[in-house]
Amino acid sequence: MTDTLAPTSRITVERIAGHIGAEISGADLTAPLPAETVAEIRAALLAHKVIFFRGANLDHAQQIAFARQFGQLTHAHPHEDTPPQDFPEILTIDPQRYEELYGLDRKQQSRRQYSYYSGWHTDVTAAVNPPSASILRAEVVPSFGGDTTWSNLVAAYEGLSGPLRELADGLRAEHRFLSGIDASDNERYQDRINKNLLVAVHPVVRVHPETGERALFVNPGFTKKIVGLSAAESRQILDLLFGQIARAAYTVRFRWNAGDIAFWDNRATAHLAPEDLEHLDVRRTLHRVTLIGDRPVGPDGFTSELVSGTEFTAQRES
Repeated sequence: MTDTLAPTSRITVERIAGHIGAEISGADLTAPLPAETVAEIRAALLAHKVIFFRGANLDHAQQIAFARQFGQLTHAHPHEDTPPQDFPEILTIDPQRYEELYGLDRKQQSRRQYSYYSGWHTDVTAAVNPPSASILRAEVVPSFGGDTTWSNLVAAYEGLSGPLRELADGLRAEHRFLSGIDASDNERYQDRINKNLLVAVHPVVRVHPETGERALFVNPGFTKKIVGLSAAESRQILDLLFGQIARAAYTVRFRWNAGDIAFWDNRATAHLAPEDLEHLDVRRTLHRVTLIGDRPVGPDGFTSELVSGTEFTAQRES
């Protein structure tokens, strides 16, 4: 099925899954885009939550220039101080780089780290203003495996029963940086986290600032607990919601080729880094930039609150 956004559209939008995802062709991302094309791409992003561009073949500067047509960029990452030289906006995702940064000993490490967190997550929700969108570019990918999966959090919310939606609408949750893993055995990495410890309280359901849609806004990578509930109650409800966002019906899985681009709405999606390469010694290098976001707002008007750390901006916290 092919959706053309308007009779004069400069791009072609081809849906690739029932609830989420579309591939876009007809746009040269290496050069500045006409305002009409930028608007069409933005509309496709809002409609399909994650969009893909095959064979874009951008370099660092071109990726940054493309992204800036959609908003202001953040620094590479709240806990990164070694982005590529002259490109502070870029986070390079490569297991060899993690090993060099944090002193991981391959003889003691049974799993290779292909992302900060390999489970389901929405980018940097421990910040009080998580990125509004992320743009990921593949430079080197293996000949097999290494796929990324995205989930539509609006569809996941709408798939809940009415009483559960009503319950979730009034809940708030604490998000803490990498609450889903134990980094205590790596002092260098733990020190990096503690220098700008990110903790925020977000609504469990977020109202999208552009579409007005309601989306689940919890994820296993960062959501620590539901505020005001007992530990047992919080865990049971979070497990139910985590299971909901991971349902295959709401997902799309993307097979990377070198040069491909994925552009997702971080306010309405979660994604799953590859889990099938950890036992292999293969090369996978991607580069991500993120757009500055606003504070999430819930159906009851609750606006996310900062507990620890600073807002995620264009400048790195020193």
